[in-house]
Amino acid sequence: MIDIKLIRENPDLVRHGLERRGDTFALDRILEIDGLYRALLRQTEELRAEHNETSKNLGRSQDRSPQLIAQMREMGERIALLQQQTKEAKENLDSLLLELPNMPLATVPPGRHEEDNVVVRVWGTPQEFSFKPLPHWELGEKLDIIDFQQGVKLSGTRFYVLKGLGARLQRALIALMLDVHVHEHDYKEVYLPSMVKRECMESSGHLPKFGDNLYHDEEDDFWFVPTAEVPLTNLHRDEILSSDNLPLSYVAHTPCFRREKMSAGADTRGIKRGHQFDKVELYKFTAPEDSEGELERLVSDAEKICQRLAIPHRVAELCSGELGFAATKTYDIEVWAPGCQEWLEVSSCSNCGDFQARRANIRYRPEAGAGTQFVHTLNGSGLALPRVLIAVLENYQQADGTVLVPEALQPYMRAS
Repeated sequence: MIDIKLIRENPDLVRHGLERRGDTFALDRILEIDGLYRALLRQTEELRAEHNETSKNLGRSQDRSPQLIAQMREMGERIALLQQQTKEAKENLDSLLLELPNMPLATVPPGRHEEDNVVVRVWGTPQEFSFKPLPHWELGEKLDIIDFQQGVKLSGTRFYVLKGLGARLQRALIALMLDVHVHEHDYKEVYLPSMVKRECMESSGHLPKFGDNLYHDEEDDFWFVPTAEVPLTNLHRDEILSSDNLPLSYVAHTPCFRREKMSAGADTRGIKRGHQFDKVELYKFTAPEDSEGELERLVSDAEKICQRLAIPHRVAELCSGELGFAATKTYDIEVWAPGCQEWLEVSSCSNCGDFQARRANIRYRPEAGAGTQFVHTLNGSGLALPRVLIAVLENYQQADGTVLVPEALQPYMRAS
């Protein structure tokens, strides 16, 4: 959520940020409702002060005339009406603010489309195969480790079953990621619920904007997490953190659930997109002055998994028009998939500034006796499955149709 004071005092700056995003949000409506809310609040406070003064004088006076008593009653009714109008204006204002996206940092490259993203570095070189590399959906079926028919039988399209060594390979990848981030990068591992309350989705910025893409249990009002970012954001909701403990760094593995709305075509082949997938998520709570540096570290931590697996990859800074709703700056990590012949995004690492912290009311006190400030939050996949699984299968395939296990995964793949 953007600070209403910023919108009120510098609306042109916010308009410029929206323009850079290519967003057509009606900022004037927020200013109009904010003006109404403040006017109603002022009227309420003035009338309440008048009512209190009149009541005080009435207590000291012998005048108990019906006219004065009626005047007091009328003032009370006017105050009640103004309070209701003020409450409604505040709710309308908050509702509009929840729809307003975050502002891009000034350093974010301009642009509206994926082609405007800026590749900042490339690691590794795609290998030259002596044969035509197969896409993972063909490899998976030939090796009997991915079963699409059983997935459809169980749940419908966009589902699949990992079998035998396929299931073990995914488990090995998750274990490797968690071990590296916990033991080498000093993240604290947490196990999280896969269903959360509505306010958790609002705090992270997924509601109300993306309600159509979320799975929802209406009876209990539980929301299935689209990413561990949601519960991680809310771990410290309504808390004041100690500056001595910042940054706080968490890692979590969760299943993720999203309503993928896809058109027909190559993008729907295989296991690249699905309604359910697994992901290892990295998350940081930082002091504002440290968040840009911590974002660079978070990207490096996520990238380390690609390097450990020796998979060619690149890091791209997203242009302003490609930023996610809550992000103020984002880097994508993309791995090369030779069978699909495309770069696959396996991590999107974002600095959200104080956007989520305002929504979740997460603050810290810079020093003893000082006032509180909102923390900055950062998130990124470290990494996301099944695309890492795709990259392993396609990069490590052999001419005879088998797949070598990357050295980093071999200890995790041994039978117990």
